Formats: sequence, C-alpha cells, structure tokens
Amino acid sequence: MRGPHGEDLPDAILFACGQNAVRSPMAAGIMKLLYGKYVYVDSVGVRAGDLDPFVISVMDELGVDVTKHKPRSFDELEDTSFDLIISLTPEAQHKAVDLTRAMAADVEYWPTHDPTLVEGARETRLAAYREVRDTLMDRIKERFGWQATPGG
Repeated sequence: MRGPHGEDLPDAILFACGQNAVRSPMAAGIMKLLYGKYVYVDSVGVRAGDLDPFVISVMDELGVDVTKHKPRSFDELEDTSFDLIISLTPEAQHKAVDLTRAMAADVEYWPTHDPTLVEGARETRLAAYREVRDTLMDRIKERFGWQATPGG
C-alpha cells in the first residue's frame, strides 16, 4: 500500500501494549490521524484495561477522539490478518511473537515509557502523557516516512 506521498505502508497494522488503555490506543489514534485512509489500524492489550482519561485529554489536543475506544485483549481479536504488529511493552512483545507463530506478520518492538507511573499534580501527569504521545508521533512519522504537506 502506498501512502499520500508514496510511503510504503502495510495494509493492516496492530499496536499492542499491556492493557490497551494508554499506549496502544495513542499509537493507533496517531496512525489513523496520519494514514487512516490508507491503512487498517487496530490496537489490543495483553489484558483489557479501562481507557485512561488522560489519554482522552492528550489525544483531544491533536483533534483525535478516542472516547469510543473499548480496550480489548489479544484473545478478543476477531481478525488476525495483520502485516505488522508493533508492540510497545515487553509482555505485548512476547504475546505478539506467540501470535505470529500461526500467522505471517512482521513484529517490531518499540519500548515505550508508561506514563501512568508518573505521580504528581494533574499538569505533571499530563506532561508525561504528552511526552509519550509525542514520542509515538515522531516514531510513527519516522518509521513510515511521513512527509507534511506544504502549509500543513
């Protein structure tokens, strides 16, 4: 699949983390923002958690609405025909490798800090979530060769 500027993209990508509540929904939301017209994007966790309200806040700053996201586990995947699985935590990496024993997909491991470990005032915690969001944005742009459109 080719992206808007000729980028070489997988047809379907899965982002995975621990609970599908923070990092993988952020990554999926960013991927959809940048390439949603070109790539099927989904996300899962090793376990299904509860969507974190700070994720809703920091993604809203990008104009990405994740309020309808329902965290799911690998076991709840209805379709496993992904070309690329990007795992963001060690346990998700192990699960992704296990999953690919029965399917043909590339797996990449992008170790990503857990912003839920940061304590303190609301702004301090939001800053940690923004840092993870922005790191994922940069990594996705770099990995898939994002080119901003002139004036955009």
